[in-house]
Amino acid sequence: MKTVDFMRFRHVASALSLILIVVSVASIAVRGLNFGLDFTGGTLLEVEYETPEPLDVVKRILDDAGYRDVVVQNFGSETDILVRMSEAFRDDLGNEVLGLLQESATDNKLTLLRSEFVGASVGEELRDQGGIAMLIALFVVMAYVAFRFQWKFSLGAVLALFHDVIIVIGMFALFQWEFDLNVLAALLAVIGYSLNDTIVVADRIRENFRISRVGGPIEIINESLSQTLGRTLMTSITTLLVLVALFFLGGDIIHNFALALTIGIGVGTYSSIYIAANLLLMFNISREDLLPPEVEEVDDMP
Repeated sequence: MKTVDFMRFRHVASALSLILIVVSVASIAVRGLNFGLDFTGGTLLEVEYETPEPLDVVKRILDDAGYRDVVVQNFGSETDILVRMSEAFRDDLGNEVLGLLQESATDNKLTLLRSEFVGASVGEELRDQGGIAMLIALFVVMAYVAFRFQWKFSLGAVLALFHDVIIVIGMFALFQWEFDLNVLAALLAVIGYSLNDTIVVADRIRENFRISRVGGPIEIINESLSQTLGRTLMTSITTLLVLVALFFLGGDIIHNFALALTIGIGVGTYSSIYIAANLLLMFNISREDLLPPEVEEVDDMP
């Protein structure tokens, strides 16, 4: 098998990652995240149609009327539609929206089933819990990898995960894509996916350090990455095929979820090669770090 010289470009990769992190952090600090209804609060309406109405038509009508951050989805059946918007709740809002939709659907009979306020305090609680969940996940990852491998692998894996999450969040801040609970769930999924990829690479690096008698750390890491390259590419490509289908065909509700995962998997695959492995070189990984501890023999003779 041909060994690819991945580490030849490690300095270029380090510079690229540094630029992406700086841009991401600056975007988060300056532009902030465009939080969705789950975090900001707003209005939720449930409208029942006599016959099914295309969701894109309903959304276009409300967007053209000036309502902000409109999300339209079926709820239980094709004739039951759930409308979420960041419009401040008021008593007449439901009837106002119902009248607007009825004007555009003269051959259809509409009924307003409910109109209620979604509080921002719930969103803030969920946001805080989601952030805590990510921090706990990173801490558990660090503890597991340190126990399973070695502290240099642990620190490299966590920094790679931090790299992936910051870049995904930064892209959402830079382009002002809506950040909701679906995106938060995608970030947790990115952590799991990227960690799985990093663990596979780390396991092969550890084994090759133990069994190889020639070559330095750079050669051994290149050999390990080359051996896992086929598995990494096949996993990433098959996953991305599903996500692309969800992105284009999954509807508005799952659109940003698929987008965040697509970015995360792309960045995670890159970080498994050029962040986690590169950091091992920066930490001066050596065979001595990975040799199993010697067991002292106890002399039972008196």
